[in-house]
Amino acid sequence: MSQASTLPRYAVIGNPVAHSRSPQIHAMFSAQTGKPLQYERLPAPVDGFAATVQAFREQGGLGLNVTVPFKEEARELAGAHLSERARLAGAVNTLWLHDDAWHGCNTDGVGLVADLLRLGVVLEGARVLLVGAGGAARGVLGPLAAAGCARIQVVNRTAQRAHDLAAGWATAGSRPGTQVTAGALAEAGVAGGWNLVINATASSLQGGAPDLPRGLYAPDALAYDMMYDAHPTAFMRQATEDGAARTADGLGMLVGQAAESFFIWHGVRPDPSPVLATLRTALLAKG
Repeated sequence: MSQASTLPRYAVIGNPVAHSRSPQIHAMFSAQTGKPLQYERLPAPVDGFAATVQAFREQGGLGLNVTVPFKEEARELAGAHLSERARLAGAVNTLWLHDDAWHGCNTDGVGLVADLLRLGVVLEGARVLLVGAGGAARGVLGPLAAAGCARIQVVNRTAQRAHDLAAGWATAGSRPGTQVTAGALAEAGVAGGWNLVINATASSLQGGAPDLPRGLYAPDALAYDMMYDAHPTAFMRQATEDGAARTADGLGMLVGQAAESFFIWHGVRPDPSPVLATLRTALLAKG
């Protein structure tokens, strides 16, 4: 039996998944913490998530990172074994076996908040514009509120989806002190501007930016795109033109959510900083 086959086995599951940087990230975390593991990419057919997970489990798999389009199916697979973060998000990106059952958490929002704090953003009392009302937005709403944001306005191209997200948040367990409002993209403005504007849409993958009005940014505001690239995304360029003092992409969020998954699985919290620096260098070299 090879050494690899005896190591604790983990994977990232998705469709597509060939582009995932998770194996590299977790290999660096493993080296940093001295926790040996085997980590691979696990492609699954769009209609074959549960069967692929079951086969992985039968082959000794202990934990999974879950990416598109399976985060809601992962929530269903975990059933009653959901963390509070996963329950509020309505989606799971981290699965692990405990007492012969799959348990689920959502670490996306924790990864985002950790990266924002790394960037020096003051979230306590902040006014935040969250652009997009899909799974990415839903996954970060709770952790942003928990970090003390005073107001979060959710805007979306289809306004009803934003209103549904805000209403669902109010029902699921909104936190006192955080006002969550919603509207269309055209309703994104606020007197005095936003301290933080987060693009939770996939617009940057298509090389575009959300159709946002101008005048969104307070002095010293940060524009944050959950997507990342070697060069500033279209949203980041749009934000700079509109007066954002700073911009950042989502590479730090990617590493942050992976670090939280690693902690759930192994009980050790890795330092994301050197991993992020390595990935950024590689990304710039490709770009």
